[in-house]
Amino acid sequence: MSNSFGNLFRLTTFGESHGEAIGGVIDGCPAGVALDLNMIQTELNRRKPGQSKIVTQRKEPDTVQFLSGIFEGKTTGASIGFMIKNVHQRSNDYSHIKDSYRPSHADYTYDKKYGHRDYRGGGRTSARETANWVVGGAVAKQVISDIKINAFTSSVGDIFMEKPYQDVDFSKIESNIVRCPDEITAKKMIARIEEIKKQGDTIGGTVTCVIQNVPVGLGEPIFDKLHAQLGKAMLSINAVKGFEYGSGFCGAKMKGSEHNDIFNTDGSTKTNLSGGIQGGISNGMDIYFRVAFKPVATIMQSQQTIDKESNIVQMKGKGRHDPCVVPRAVPIVEALAAMVLTDFMLLNK
Repeated sequence: MSNSFGNLFRLTTFGESHGEAIGGVIDGCPAGVALDLNMIQTELNRRKPGQSKIVTQRKEPDTVQFLSGIFEGKTTGASIGFMIKNVHQRSNDYSHIKDSYRPSHADYTYDKKYGHRDYRGGGRTSARETANWVVGGAVAKQVISDIKINAFTSSVGDIFMEKPYQDVDFSKIESNIVRCPDEITAKKMIARIEEIKKQGDTIGGTVTCVIQNVPVGLGEPIFDKLHAQLGKAMLSINAVKGFEYGSGFCGAKMKGSEHNDIFNTDGSTKTNLSGGIQGGISNGMDIYFRVAFKPVATIMQSQQTIDKESNIVQMKGKGRHDPCVVPRAVPIVEALAAMVLTDFMLLNK
């Protein structure tokens, strides 16, 4: 089982949804970086459950405890160890799936691969794991503090924010519980999520991420292309079904004469359909991409499934689950983007 992410800046994690704790070790962080621990906790608070009426009501404080690698407020160059205790588990909510497989979850594949699984909240396959990634990303953001990373909810179901990112005021992302920087669209998204929740159902959406002040030259031209590593990172997030950068799938409809980014004399380009990356290498323009999240698989409706003996059984979700994962995914997208860029910045030195 692979539990590590990154090359030079490397995060290795541990823990299960209903275990004693989750946590990790960050290797490769340069020495002498002044860490704002309050900023790291703020990032965790953006991801934590129970923060609003449109997310899971599991009440986890998600308080991070650093165990090593920091002295007098600065990194020492040693491994940074950290832990987040689980305090609000309700494992009995999952007793009904002990011998059955939830549709579209990892239950079946995990059981077939390993022959044994922790069914409480999905165990190691739970999105609870992503809290570790947010810690790693919050540290990475402070290593590459000149690079600005902003993600936001750009759609919920068939409700889209129509503004191009250039017209978005990033300071408004945290102004509402769905993390959409357009107030009118945000209200529609929230109402839609509440409607879906009352039906015992779930809904998906997209997160858009914009990365600014990226220097020219990050990424490699063959298998470690910058966009390929960003794609790998995003597709590692629970419930992600798609990744596109720059013009994305819309670019497939265009002619080369329409799609080519014409150079200015300073090396910048008049348009940015390349999404800030050409030949796998950053070109100094804004990097922007979009990540698609499926509806959460656990729904509060009866569904047909199978048990370990391949018998057809009926199942209905129990417990506390997100009706839409997108608002809590915003800081996760930022965190993984930050770790990818930090890794490439260190590789470039």
